[in-house]
Amino acid sequence: MLNALDLESDGHIHTPLCNHAVGTMEEYVLAAVANGLRSITFLEHLEVGIRSTPRTWLTEADFDEYFREGDRLKSRYKNRITIRLGVEAGYNPHQTEMLRTALGRYPWEWIGLSYHFYLVGDRHYNLVSRRRENLERLAAEGIDRVISAYLDGLLAGLDIVRPDVVCHLDAVLRHHPDIRFNDSHLHRIDTLLTAMAWRGTALEINTSGYSIRNRPFPEPGILGKAMALHIPLVPGSDAHRPEDVGRCFDRLPRYLADASACPGARSPLAD
Repeated sequence: MLNALDLESDGHIHTPLCNHAVGTMEEYVLAAVANGLRSITFLEHLEVGIRSTPRTWLTEADFDEYFREGDRLKSRYKNRITIRLGVEAGYNPHQTEMLRTALGRYPWEWIGLSYHFYLVGDRHYNLVSRRRENLERLAAEGIDRVISAYLDGLLAGLDIVRPDVVCHLDAVLRHHPDIRFNDSHLHRIDTLLTAMAWRGTALEINTSGYSIRNRPFPEPGILGKAMALHIPLVPGSDAHRPEDVGRCFDRLPRYLADASACPGARSPLAD
């Protein structure tokens, strides 16, 4: 069925080229093979027009190296594992044409949509960072306002990026202690999920959340709504270390069963 979950495939892996991951691309591949995975997708960071330090995304030269090494690994391990070279495209509402141009430069095999940076004055602040300066400045803008802008950006990004998958949907301000979704946010999420279902865009179940809040992104209520809409589901570790590849995938069957108990949901593991 449409939203069956493939637990032998990791759809979200990074490399040291993003400046905040460790280990070689080959070490991530070997970790996946050791964990019995059949396929992996490297999903490296693309951002445009972002004024923030340190840089946590790839340059054009980095992406050239990414494809050179990725193609070598695809050839070397073709009989052991399937490797896809994808991109995690960060939405920037102020540079949509630049983002379209950047996405057109490379032959991506999978495109993920995210929204990492929020503009305040002349500087961008990271929406998913645990750094105090980011949390405090975004809170000063107003948590509800920032969350609304984030969700509106993901919806707009469906048209601009035309992604295969939406990454870590509810991870906005994930390190802020006062993060809550109000009724307006929930309405925006419903609108986003409906648009994803209409387009056939997948939803990522991002297991990095287990180390942050003891459950993946998104939360069960959102996941249950996605199941009810028959949105395809993709597990992703968001690995930034080789040992993170496929992390906590063994916990997903129980999590999906719990989410399927939400009103109107259905379990993809029953397909």
